[in-house]
Amino acid sequence: MKFKIHRCNCRKLWSIQTRKSKFTALSLLLDGSWGTELKPQRKYNPKGFVTTNSKQDIIVNPPIEAVAKFEKVAKLIYDKKKVNFNVNQGESLFFAEDGTCYLLKKL
Repeated sequence: MKFKIHRCNCRKLWSIQTRKSKFTALSLLLDGSWGTELKPQRKYNPKGFVTTNSKQDIIVNPPIEAVAKFEKVAKLIYDKKKVNFNVNQGESLFFAEDGTCYLLKKL
């Protein structure tokens, strides 16, 4: 099942949704493969999502120890005007409470 992750800035939360369910979190650790999905034809936000197919790869509100096992390599940036991401796929991501998304590398 595909999981779509995006930022809900109005509530300052990360939203994770599937066809059947939706839940929110302050922060997320995605320890597995991911890709991006764009929907430029949509009238309203969000138009860009991070997607993954595996729920066991998603850690909701991860403890500091779990995040410390990774090195922050760069930021994943979504450009609202151009409707694209600076990176389209990868292995690990950290969705921080402040709304920043980091590309991670295992130590």
